[in-house]
Amino acid sequence: MRKTLTFLLILFAVSAQAKRDSVSIRQYEEMLLAYHSKIDSLKQANHQRALNTYDAYKLFSPATFYHSVAAHSMSLDENMQNTESSEVDNVLMNIYMNHPELVSTSENNLREASVVKESIMDPIKHNVELVEKISPAPQESEEAKVDVVVTKPNFWKIKGDYYLQFLQNYISGNWYKGGESNYAMLASATIEANYDNKEKLKWDNKLEMKLGFQTSRADSIHKLKSSEDLLRLTSNLGLQASKRWYYTLNVLAYTQFMRGYKSNNIMTFSDFMSPFTLNISLGMKYNVEWMNKKLTGNIQLSPFSYNFKYVDRLGLSKRNGIDEGKHVMSDFGSMFTADLTWKFSDNISWKTRLYGFTSFRRAELEWENTFTFKFNKYISSNIFIYPRFDDAAVRDEHHAYWQFKEYASLGFSYSF
Repeated sequence: MRKTLTFLLILFAVSAQAKRDSVSIRQYEEMLLAYHSKIDSLKQANHQRALNTYDAYKLFSPATFYHSVAAHSMSLDENMQNTESSEVDNVLMNIYMNHPELVSTSENNLREASVVKESIMDPIKHNVELVEKISPAPQESEEAKVDVVVTKPNFWKIKGDYYLQFLQNYISGNWYKGGESNYAMLASATIEANYDNKEKLKWDNKLEMKLGFQTSRADSIHKLKSSEDLLRLTSNLGLQASKRWYYTLNVLAYTQFMRGYKSNNIMTFSDFMSPFTLNISLGMKYNVEWMNKKLTGNIQLSPFSYNFKYVDRLGLSKRNGIDEGKHVMSDFGSMFTADLTWKFSDNISWKTRLYGFTSFRRAELEWENTFTFKFNKYISSNIFIYPRFDDAAVRDEHHAYWQFKEYASLGFSYSF
């Protein structure tokens, strides 16, 4: 059985060698017959040596030049030449002589790489000891140090609106602050500082400042007069009652910067702190967010309101509804305010403020309307319409207790 295996190995090696050499089929058959005869003669000689593992390695490994192959082929010892190993050596020697280009390495190179073993007759066995499988201990990762930065929330929101414009101004003859119809220049600044802790408390503050100047050729006394003059502070402290309703404490204070005149008249019709109005009220405020938030603002109803009016110039007392010779008038009543902004589009908006106070003895009503047309970020046009009713003032023959102011302007604007 071992000799048959030896024959098959040699036959396979010869077949592979014949194919790699690309010899003809006839030469290949003759070579097989020659090696078959030698194997038969070895069987008849009853040679007992089997093809060892190292000889098999030489046949099936890449073509290598072995010193022992050349030594066996050139040996004069007949016993050494008539063995199964010698037939393997003949196959290799045939490759060395006829096709040296197929030899890729040498025995010396293999020895340097420590891969040549002369005698490996028996398989190597390892005694493997079975042990109980132990799960690897979990590795605790080191906690990285993290610097925690706590940022204090900012509940304040600051915004503002400024513009400098040129205008055409119309004022009725009985306007309570004086003035005249003219062409003028107007500067305005509105600053808001609003606090909202996103829970229950809101505190809204708005400071409005307007100052306009005019010149008139018809006025031989005053070369420069104020056409628009307002200094107003509104502060509203609210405690949330429901989603949109707040209990509120509202403070409204307003006066003006400069003296107010009429053309060709030396009389002062208004001045700083003449008049000065302070209104403190308790009530409820409703936050408006209608029409997909295009109409926003608030409406305030205050059934308990205290109104204080002061005039520094005694000559203006009666003109402002105060008893002649007195500086102060105070009364209690009710107040309501609607402060709304309706944004028709990105370039057109309407701001309106409706204010009313009644002490059940007198009534005061103001309705400010500002239509803004924005041409771009910095250029805009305003139309301002302001009717006012005050039955505590001196009655006019043409307009009764109604007063009216209007202007149109074009100029520079900026918002943040």
